[in-house]
Amino acid sequence: MKAEFRHKLAQLPFEEKIRMVGELIRLRQQIKTENGSEEAGLLARLDKAAAELDAGKGVSVARVRDNIPEWAKNPKK
Repeated sequence: MKAEFRHKLAQLPFEEKIRMVGELIRLRQQIKTENGSEEAGLLARLDKAAAELDAGKGVSVARVRDNIPEWAKNPKK
């Protein structure tokens, strides 16, 4: 926590401090939830990709390595 914010928080009445702490806790939970959803989606995509590779689908690692220089030169937007 930055010193400036701590100083401002110390100046506030007790009820206002409690309200701000509650707001910060809600924001933190919201961020955790959003990150958790994103993480779950990424893990699901990895699981799907692994299953496709196990089934003989997908691209070989050697082919990916060969394509990396081209992707670096011409990144998709």
